[in-house]
Amino acid sequence: MSNADRAMVMLLDGVGDPGEHATDPGAEGCGSGFVLANGQSDEYPNADTVPLAEAFRIVRHIVSAGIPPADASWAIDR
Repeated sequence: MSNADRAMVMLLDGVGDPGEHATDPGAEGCGSGFVLANGQSDEYPNADTVPLAEAFRIVRHIVSAGIPPADASWAIDR
């Protein structure tokens, strides 16, 4: 999901899985305007999201290789 500046990139193993997500270590502050499918608008720490261009790079790599790029920072939430 994105707020047009930053995106949360998550990998889930199924319904109810807390999953894992791309991070931006050292990023400060929070971003708002992340709108969920149910219309709810959320705010996330910038350290738990990545700039939009980085999100596209990560997703392209996941789609082509099946795994996140080795140089992307990740948090395991399981």
